Amino acid sequence: MSHENYPSVIQTLNDCITACNHCYDACLKEEHVNMMVECIRLDRECADICSFLAQAIGRGTPFISELAEVCVKICESCGDECKKHDHEHCQKCAEACLRCAEECRKIVA
Repeated sequence: MSHENYPSVIQTLNDCITACNHCYDACLKEEHVNMMVECIRLDRECADICSFLAQAIGRGTPFISELAEVCVKICESCGDECKKHDHEHCQKCAEACLRCAEECRKIVA
């Protein structure tokens, strides 16, 4: 199982990583950063699991389905949290996370 089999998944994972990292950084600059703590935490979790899954796919791991299942859960959690905030960066991150969760579901299925 290599990255050649999942080009759209790899791209979606990378898009999610970018969105989460941007949201993370922008949340740290918000006036009421204490209200963004869970969003910041989940941005980090999500970017990390997406990065790990992209690397694992590239290596051809035999655990792709299990890792993708965890990625779905974390992406959904991050997307749901980001949707709660009105900031544009949070809304864009939510979209990227939920799109990523959907792509990763294809691997799990």
